[in-house]
This record gives sequence, structure tokens and C-alpha cells, in this order.
Amino acid sequence: MRFARALFGQGRADPRTFQERLWAGPFGDDYTARNLRAPENDIALFRKIFGRMRWRPWSVIELGAGSGSNLAAIKAIDHEIELTGLEINPKALANLAQVADEAIEGSLLRFEPERTWSTAMTKGVLIHIAPEDLPAAYRCLYRCAARYVVMAEYYNPTPQQIQYRGYSRALWRRDFAGEFMAQYPDFHLVDYGFVYHGDPFPQDDITWFLMEKQ
Repeated sequence: MRFARALFGQGRADPRTFQERLWAGPFGDDYTARNLRAPENDIALFRKIFGRMRWRPWSVIELGAGSGSNLAAIKAIDHEIELTGLEINPKALANLAQVADEAIEGSLLRFEPERTWSTAMTKGVLIHIAPEDLPAAYRCLYRCAARYVVMAEYYNPTPQQIQYRGYSRALWRRDFAGEFMAQYPDFHLVDYGFVYHGDPFPQDDITWFLMEKQ
């Protein structure tokens, strides 16, 4: 367990951000229950993304992996890829452990990787991180990725805060990939695409970006 849970209950303030507490608790439990899904749509998405890679990924880490549906889709595409998932919600982690080769309990804002993976990815995770914490999230992606970074998030050319299920600081849209490449210019854009909710293999109107380390 990588998350600093030992700090809790010892008379110290909870070190987690509001968003970390939100997703680790009942709010995250409800999200996990709502998002258990068949892998067909995600298989179509990752088959397209992986098809744009010059090198076959030998390992993938998903930061904020949820119950593992994205990693299950990747396993269906290529069962030889080593899969690691990092997840803050204990209930989601239990499902993730059935899919990933390694399931790590933790937050991408605090994760200190001891190795790298061929590909580091997020899907519907950066949108739930407060703007002031995004540099730490980008740093985690950078430190995890030996070659590729994949982001599939809600895109907007300028930052936009959106009310989300009764919370005002739980969802944002912005140019995550552009910010990541500005922070780490040794990564360049390979390809990107939009997946409409009315597509034959729909996603939730997300935009994906594939970036490669130079």
C-alpha cells in the first residue's frame, strides 16, 4: 500500500486533498458501481490508440484505474502486456486486483514509482483533479512512462470548471495534454481523436491524446 494511510487516526490532520477524500470514500464507491461495464467500447478505443504506436507496449500502468475495465480491454487486445493499476478507492481496488498483474492502492498525487512502464495512462481521471494539483499529476505520469503517455479526458481549449453531482470542485475540462507537453517538452504529440457518445463504440464524448518521449 503506497498511500500514507498510517497518518490517519494519530492526531494529525488528514493530508489528502478534498478530491482524494471524495474519491476514496462513498462518492467513489458509487462511481465504481455505476461504471462497471463490458469491455467492447474500450477495446475499440485502445485498439485504435495502440495502432498509432511505433513500438508495441510491453507494460502499461493506469493511474486512477478504477475497477479495471480499461486494463481488461487492453488485456483482451494483447494478453502478454504487463498491467499495473493505481487506485485510491478500496472497493474499486478489489475489482482491479482481479484484472491487473499488480494493483496498488494509492493516489497519483503521492505515488513514488520505483520503476517505469512502457505506457502510462489516465482515462477520466485528470478531469477530477484540482488545477493546483495537476503539476503533481503530470509529474507522476512523466516519471512512470518510459516511452508513451496516453490521456483520454474532457478537452477544452481554456480551463473550465463544471458542477458535478452536487460538487463545484470535482470536475474540470482543459487542455491536459498541452499542459503536460509544456511541462515536459521531451514528449511530443503522436495522434489524438474524439469519441462521440453516439459512436458505434461510444465513449462519454472524450478526447484522447497519444504522446511519445523523444
